[in-house]
Amino acid sequence: MNLKLLVLVVGVLACASAAAQSRGDWVLGQWRGGNYWFPGVVQSHVGDKVTILYDDGTRETLSSKLVRPYTWTLGTRVDCRWQGGTTWYPGKITGVSKDGTRIDILYDDGDRENIATGGCRSH
Repeated sequence: MNLKLLVLVVGVLACASAAAQSRGDWVLGQWRGGNYWFPGVVQSHVGDKVTILYDDGTRETLSSKLVRPYTWTLGTRVDCRWQGGTTWYPGKITGVSKDGTRIDILYDDGDRENIATGGCRSH
């Protein structure tokens, strides 16, 4: 019985990963293969290569192994650039706009901000 459950879970995850790499899907990509995941929209998927237009306006083509479904929801831990600056600060998502392009952040130091998703990243 446990083997059937494992097979089911692996199958679901594989389908979710493949589905998250179709044109127009909102995903998280590992910018330049680094340690952080940034939100963006799939522009194309050819073979193992996925081109993402990130929410901050940058574009990158990377291996599909470095792309996963967009999973940010209430309570997700993220780092964001306070007031559009250059320093990243940790916090959690406390609200999401109707179209999903802006999020409310409660920073670990107690400050709050409503920010475009392009100003944030996750681990």
